[in-house]
Amino acid sequence: MPDPTVHRAFAGLRDGQVHFAACGPPQGQAVLLLHQTPRSWAEYAAVLPILGARYRAIAMDTAGFGDSFVPRWPPSIERWAAVAVELLDALGIARAHVVGHHTGGVIAVELAAAYPGRVDRLVLSSTPFTDAAFRRERAARPPIDEVATQADGSHLAQLWQRRQPFYPQQRPELLAAFVLDALKAGGRAEDGHRAVARYRMEDRIARVRQPVLVLRAGADPFASPHAQALCAQLPQATRHDIPHGMVPLPDQLPEEFAAAVLAFIDAAR
Repeated sequence: MPDPTVHRAFAGLRDGQVHFAACGPPQGQAVLLLHQTPRSWAEYAAVLPILGARYRAIAMDTAGFGDSFVPRWPPSIERWAAVAVELLDALGIARAHVVGHHTGGVIAVELAAAYPGRVDRLVLSSTPFTDAAFRRERAARPPIDEVATQADGSHLAQLWQRRQPFYPQQRPELLAAFVLDALKAGGRAEDGHRAVARYRMEDRIARVRQPVLVLRAGADPFASPHAQALCAQLPQATRHDIPHGMVPLPDQLPEEFAAAVLAFIDAAR
């Protein structure tokens, strides 16, 4: 019977230590999970044992978030993708299925484009298509998760209230998990959004030749509108809708999320 235990560890890479959590057979086909900003591997805590029943599921903390090292270089989708490949190298993994949510999906696109030999299948969950129109729109909006620290702690309520409309009303523990990760990121909480806004996906996405699953969370106002554009750019992509999915899709609906991922990557067997 598969061991559902999630094991946490660090891998020493060129620029520092990367923290990751893993579940499943050490010699099994690998599935690499990349989180949104400013979350951590914990976004996939309930997903890991489900995937780990059949695969070697690995959720890493992006550099600068969770317990991974804080990079000296500016936040960059390209550098984050390179760190993910370094982690695969450190774990002795030649190829992996790659799953990314929000910012993690943008990193996954670059990973598949820049290192095609390392990626089997690609799952893009709530992933924006970052073209010139996206960059103009993002430049006109205020920061998403950047709040100034206040002596009375009111910035904590501000962070909570800013994200609250995009989380299920009856699941405050999901928003609490987000706030904990955002606080841990400190002044870097906005780094992922800035890196996404700089990334020229329109110049890179044609290099993605792997089979792709586009997961659309129907109640995610940030990412849901981008599913059609992604599918238009990726003629090999299939789309799966999770109508009630919101911004925290992997930990909001882990069973439904994992079922969609498994159905897609199982087809590679």
